[in-house]
Amino acid sequence: MIDWIRDHAAATWIGVAVVLAIVEMMSLDLVLLMFALGALAAALTAGLGAPVWVAIIVFAAVALGLLFFVRPPMVAKLHAGPTLATGHQGLVGKLAVVAEPVDKHGGRVKLSGEIWSARADSEGETFDTGTEVQVTRIDGATAVVTTKES
Repeated sequence: MIDWIRDHAAATWIGVAVVLAIVEMMSLDLVLLMFALGALAAALTAGLGAPVWVAIIVFAAVALGLLFFVRPPMVAKLHAGPTLATGHQGLVGKLAVVAEPVDKHGGRVKLSGEIWSARADSEGETFDTGTEVQVTRIDGATAVVTTKES
C-alpha cells in the first residue's frame, strides 16, 4: 500500500482533496475546503515529479495561506447582508396612526393593525388623533413615535 501511494502520489493527493471537499460539504465552515485546495496544489507538485517532502511543504503552505488570508474575507462576505428584524423590533420604522392623542407621557396608536400604547420621542411633541407618525423604537410594550419622515 505504501509503495502504491509513493508511486501514485498525485492520485493520492487528489483522493485526499476529494475526501476533504466531501467532508467540507457537511461542515460548511470553509476550513476543510482550504485544506482540499492545498491537497490539489500538492497533487500538482507531485504530478510534476517533486519528492514527497516537497509536496507536503506545498500542501501545508498553500492550505495555511488560504486558511489565514482567503477564508476570513470569504466568511465575512458570506455573513454580510441585512439583518432580519424580528418580533417587536420589526416594527421600528413603520408608520402608525394616532388613535388617542400622544405626548411625552402617553397615548395610543394603531400599528400594524393593533392598538399600542405610545409616547412621543421628545419633550414638547404632541400628536392629535388621525396623525401619521413613525415608530423610532419599541420600549417594552410602548411604541415611541415621532413625526413621519417624508
